[in-house]
Amino acid sequence: MNIYERLLNKEARLSVIGLGYVGLPIALEFARKISVVGFDIKADRVEKMRNRIDPSEELEPEAFDNCDIYFTANPEDLKKANFHIIGVPTPIDKRNLPDLTPVISASHSVGKALKKGDYVVYESTVYPGCTEEDCIPILEKESGLKCGEDFKVGFSPERINPGDKEHTITSITKVVSGCDEISLDNIAKTYELIVTAGVHRAPSIKVAEAAKIIENTQRDVNIALMNELSIIFNRMGINTYDVLEAAGTKWNFLRFYPGLVGGHCIGVDPYYLVYKAKEYRYHPQIINSGRFVNDSMGFYAAKQLVKKLIAAGKNIQNSRVLIMGVTFKENVSDIRNSKVADVIGELKSYGVNVDVVDPMANAKELEHEYGFTLCEKPSDDYDAVIVAVNHKKYMQLTEDDFKNMMKNVQNPILVDIKGILRNKIKDLQYWSF
Repeated sequence: MNIYERLLNKEARLSVIGLGYVGLPIALEFARKISVVGFDIKADRVEKMRNRIDPSEELEPEAFDNCDIYFTANPEDLKKANFHIIGVPTPIDKRNLPDLTPVISASHSVGKALKKGDYVVYESTVYPGCTEEDCIPILEKESGLKCGEDFKVGFSPERINPGDKEHTITSITKVVSGCDEISLDNIAKTYELIVTAGVHRAPSIKVAEAAKIIENTQRDVNIALMNELSIIFNRMGINTYDVLEAAGTKWNFLRFYPGLVGGHCIGVDPYYLVYKAKEYRYHPQIINSGRFVNDSMGFYAAKQLVKKLIAAGKNIQNSRVLIMGVTFKENVSDIRNSKVADVIGELKSYGVNVDVVDPMANAKELEHEYGFTLCEKPSDDYDAVIVAVNHKKYMQLTEDDFKNMMKNVQNPILVDIKGILRNKIKDLQYWSF
């Protein structure tokens, strides 16, 4: 009996290592079909999940209903499972180099739990070759077993989009790969248990790794082009969104928009590909250029506002600015790699007084990560307001709402990073990318 049949008959268990925005939805979907062990190194997060609470605030309590799952922070419990899915973060360090610490640590933990016949599938985004060159040797060393003979390994990149209730794990085609034909077949059938959109069987693990990393690299480069165009059009006195609306009337025009590119995917993954390319003595130019443009946009936005404050006759060091939204994207609580922090830091470097509000973000996490916190009670005398993240709550605001935030100042300025208020602002001085 193969691993797929054993899982289906609940004679074997599946484990998910790393229960963040990627791992938890996967674990719960599988737990509706088979027995699952959900593992996370943070005991406080595990306790929340045991109480039907998603620490990432993506899932409702009902998502935990009718699930055969055991949550644990004890790595010894991984020995109860036979099919392991690793979905831990893969961030970059301060030098924009891959930080494989979480995935290496997870490999050590799983390696110690491996038994003959077990499977390990990586979902964490990595550069091509990482699974076979960096992870498998750890699994073999910790287990004393041989990959391909004693246990199988595969790679199936995550495609979850935080905050997106339409494109969920079950409705997005899943790319799968394995170390051989047998593993590929079993891994594909296992994921087909939950992915109604079907699976794509990649010919190798490296192909699957590369497919994931270019998804985000492609978006990054395209957004960088829009950001560069917005800088050019700003100097020309042209609204970028008006230009994109006009150009978008052609059937084959690609719809990308300018903005702050942060988070743990688009703003990170291209650096993994750049790092690996250099090993092959190639220095990517387009990818690096795109990263430079996107990484600079927070500072650019802040400088543009400072110029407008000066032009409006404001004393910069007496100016007060309200930042609305600090998460890396709309309608999520995740603050990792938020480029709004660059806007705030740059404004403060000029001596501007900055208040920050966000209905989604956690004040303690912000203070720990970036050194600033949320404003408990915003005032009504801001010289400028920046709508940095288009949370659903902010989409409902009118020009009068913004006027009330700046009613005691002259020449107030409204900065709309995402252009969500375009054509709605008549009286305030308005600027967007």
